[in-house]
Amino acid sequence: MVGKREATRRDLTERLLVAATARIKQHGLKGLRARDITADANCGLGTIYKCYAALDDLILHVNSLTITDLEKALAAARSSSEEPVEQLTALASAYFAFARENRNSWSALFDHRMPESVTIPDWHLQEHMALFRHVMMPLAKLNPTLSDDALALRARSVFSAVHGIVALSLEGRFVGVNVDAVETELTTVVRALVAGLSLN
Repeated sequence: MVGKREATRRDLTERLLVAATARIKQHGLKGLRARDITADANCGLGTIYKCYAALDDLILHVNSLTITDLEKALAAARSSSEEPVEQLTALASAYFAFARENRNSWSALFDHRMPESVTIPDWHLQEHMALFRHVMMPLAKLNPTLSDDALALRARSVFSAVHGIVALSLEGRFVGVNVDAVETELTTVVRALVAGLSLN
């Protein structure tokens, strides 16, 4: 049975997570302050450090929720077809749609940096790897002779290509693709990549 003190701590932990998630969704990481989060959660400033190691730790937990949502979107996209090339193009489209619809939360996954002295916890790294597995599975069907290491590297290459197109476009960079053309270009690039990579 959970004691009253532990129940209170859990409640505060959840309230802070909800408040930080809402802040990041609305404003992104820019200007995120512990003072605003604790005010939104209706608790004292010092409370955040009783529930989380630091503000960076709280951000990791917010990012964890984003990864969970993104993973669900990718899983649904991959299950839409049994054909590996179609799976990969569906994954690229789903990734773009998620990034576009959840711009601030998605950006926080890549904009957040832990202090140099702090190691990213293994549980968070494993969550990121869960995303890569959706890319690895269809790639493995296309080239079943690849070793696990080579397959992981190839998945990273495909992801990097898709992410680069999505990020540059959503940021409005002059080298980016017009947002209205992103889906078409993603399909073209992914098919071209797969055609070339599956030969090696």
